[in-house]
Amino acid sequence: MRTHRIALIRGDGIGPELVEAAVAVLGAVTGQDYRLDYVEVDAGADTYRRTGTACSAENLELLRTGVDATLKGPVGLPDVRLPDGTEAGLLGGVLRVGLDLFANIRPVTLLPGVSSALAGRAAGDIDYVIVRENTEGLYASRGKGVGNRWAVSDTLMTTREGTLRVCRRAFELARERGKSGKSGTVTCVDKSNVLRSHALFRDVFREVAQDYPDIGTEFLYADAAAQALVLRPHEFDVLVMENFLGDVLSDLGGATVGGISVCPSGNLGERVAYFEPIHGSAPDLAGRGLANPVGQILAAALMLDHLGHHRDGARIRRALDTALASGRVRITAEGAAVGGPAAVADALVSLLDEESR
Repeated sequence: MRTHRIALIRGDGIGPELVEAAVAVLGAVTGQDYRLDYVEVDAGADTYRRTGTACSAENLELLRTGVDATLKGPVGLPDVRLPDGTEAGLLGGVLRVGLDLFANIRPVTLLPGVSSALAGRAAGDIDYVIVRENTEGLYASRGKGVGNRWAVSDTLMTTREGTLRVCRRAFELARERGKSGKSGTVTCVDKSNVLRSHALFRDVFREVAQDYPDIGTEFLYADAAAQALVLRPHEFDVLVMENFLGDVLSDLGGATVGGISVCPSGNLGERVAYFEPIHGSAPDLAGRGLANPVGQILAAALMLDHLGHHRDGARIRRALDTALASGRVRITAEGAAVGGPAAVADALVSLLDEESR
């Protein structure tokens, strides 16, 4: 039986209970042809508070070379701060840059039984993916801003090679989605009318598009894209954009599908990858039976896809759709899961066990 070594970063706040729910669901679909061997990795805000570092060099090397993938819960605690006042213990910059995970894949999907903030939208009406460049852009200035108490400058950096590889990933994803009936279109989102860095991004996008004549293309300025994702979300398939824009617009998209608690993401490099929900650690909800594990569970399904087990990733998504449509899993208007992570996991495990009989 094949074994995949999986790092678990349980995270802070609600993170541990979300990861526990995802691991329970993974246990219901694995074990026939392969198994998952979990390795606990100490990282996050509480780790920073105890050790002075959010992720040790040894653990970063383990994530780079010692595992097949990483499943990560949300991290961060509002009272754990760096000397400059910014949050300590966040792992985005540490892992994405440190492991060169250049593509952040963020599906935005309206699920059955979940209400959209957009009137008249039903399950399936919203189903697109934001591909966010993950190592450059404005966030390349994380921790490197120059200034004083009167003025600060953060530099937006775009490179040709960085843009080439993230655009290629977006076109490959659109090609794969086209096989399952999606439009097979990639939308380039930028502010090339204002910023030279974004003009370079658009130029490189056009160059990559020439290698994918079967894939349609569209161009939108970021402000127009924000409007379009509200007015016509059903028309989008894959969107690719700079780091900061991807962060903002994926949260906007999450608001249209029941909140960011239902949104997963994958951070992908050439070989290394980790998977997580896109939301924060919400420490005020920890242990109260309110946290929504849907984004974390869907992140686990993305991880199975990455490992080549597409059938089992699809089984998890199908079980979730069934549970939501039937009311066995219920999401409140505020985005909380009725009964909390354990109740959601129990419902999905029950459905998956029924399917296996």
